[in-house]
Parts: sequence; C-alpha cells; structure tokens
Amino acid sequence: MPAILSIEALGKQYKSGHKALEGVDLSIERGEIFALLGPNGAGKTTLISIICGTVTRTAGTISVAGHDIDHARREARQRIGLVPQEIALDMFSTVLNTVRFSRGLFGKAPDPAYIEEILRDLSLWDKRNARIMELSGGMKRRVMIAKALSHEPELLFLDEPTAGVDVNLRRDMWALVRKLRERGMTIILTTHYIEEAEEMADRVGVINGGRLLLVEDKDALMRKMGKRQLTLTLQAPLATIPDELAEWSLVLAEDGLRLIYSFDAQAEDTGMPALLHRMSELGIAYRDLDTSRSTLEDIFVNLVEKAA
Repeated sequence: MPAILSIEALGKQYKSGHKALEGVDLSIERGEIFALLGPNGAGKTTLISIICGTVTRTAGTISVAGHDIDHARREARQRIGLVPQEIALDMFSTVLNTVRFSRGLFGKAPDPAYIEEILRDLSLWDKRNARIMELSGGMKRRVMIAKALSHEPELLFLDEPTAGVDVNLRRDMWALVRKLRERGMTIILTTHYIEEAEEMADRVGVINGGRLLLVEDKDALMRKMGKRQLTLTLQAPLATIPDELAEWSLVLAEDGLRLIYSFDAQAEDTGMPALLHRMSELGIAYRDLDTSRSTLEDIFVNLVEKAA
C-alpha cells in the first residue's frame, strides 16, 4: 500500500537566508502514529505548515494520498486535518455551529450523525450550544480537534496538542488519538512532552536545525540507543572510586553512598556480573541495587546535543 504522505528533499529558505528546513525526506504509512520531536525553532511547525499549504516551500516535493500538493492541491488538502498550536475560533459562535461550518468549508454535505459522534467522542456534546467564549482552555482545544475532524480527513496533524492542558485532559486526548487510529486514521503529532511520544507513537522522528536527524521505529530506537543504568547503594560511603574499578567508568554520587554504572543491555557482555564480583573481592559491600532504562527523553537529548 502506498504511503499516505511522501516528502522528498523538502527545503524552506527565507529571504533573510535562514534555512528553516533542509533536505527533509519522510514517508508516513497509513494508520500509524508518528511523533515528530524537536526543540523550539527546529522546523516542526514549518514542516506541517508547508504540507497544509499555509507556507510556501523553496525545494522538494510532497504528495498526500498520491495527490501532489501543487497539481492536486484541493484533493490533497481535503485529506488533511490540522490542529494548530494556537487556538483560533470565533468566540461568539456555538460549538455545534463552529464544527458544522468547518465541514462546509471543505464542501462536505451536512451529516448531523457524524458531527454528533465527533462531539460525543470529545466530551463536547453537552456543550454543543455553548458559545466558544464560555469554554475552558481545554474545551476550546477539544473544539479545535473537532473542527479538524469535521470533514473526515485521512491524515491528522496535531501540533503540540496537549500544550497547556492538565494531566487528565492530556490522557483523555491520548485515548482519543488511539481511538482515531483504530478507525484507520493516520496521525502525526509534534510534542514537547516526550512521554506523549513514548506512550503513543509507532515511529519517532527527531528534527533539529531544519534537518531530520533520525526516523526510527520507537521500540527499535529504544533497543538500539537506550541504555540501562545500575545503581548500587553501598553499606559504607566511598571517598573516591577505587582504581581497580576504573574499567567500568562508574560514577560516584555526591553522598558517596551510590555507585552508578551505565551499560548496553543488548550487549553480549554487559560487564555487570564482573563488576559485582570485583567489588566483592575489594570488600565493597552494597545493601541495595536498582536498574532502570534510558527514556526516550534521554535519547532525544543525546541526539540533539550530538547534532549541535
């Protein structure tokens, strides 16, 4: 099955000479959740804006569901739903009229049952006759999502969808995203919340300085680049790490009571058994040990630092 979104050699350079995007290649498969991670100014929003037709690119090609955005702009745009970072709504309109109007803008015939389904899924049905100005910030963001879904798109962009919302609403939105994917929708989200990508994404892309540094299956990325950490809580504090333990590149906590060892869990020899044996030989006793794995955030920070 062909990709729902294909991007080749995409570039964006402003008159000032600033390159917001350079040589971006990306292919998104139908039905996946793709998370695009990057610091502020990395190019995430510029990329989405170009795909959606609100910013003009200076190089490259883009097709959506097989439709080139230049030669079949209307067909491509009808297949895209966009939830931007900024809340842009008519504050005097009602929730129901806002979503109905958005559907009409795409030339779709009225479908009250579908609109009701969207509003119920987003817990907005009871607020359907409320004016936008009467809603909380979280509810307004839900209306933005309802607008984006009103014309039944195949590809949904969520640009920082949970920025500024509380934890409970964030998890409600995660549940909604999963539900949309179960219906066959493809979702691309940008986020500063690493746990959002770790929780939901099938694949992860890391962008920085306008360049796509990496695109990888999330689980494969965690296996390939994730480290595990062994923390040993000692019976008695150490002033320094003995020279005899130098080969393990240990870190001694400031209190002298914890030795920290980072290792590759996928390696044939992690070095952990040999470390514990050597400590026993040296008479360094520990009263507790704990292992933890690197998070996606650790991997992201490491990638961005290397590219800087």
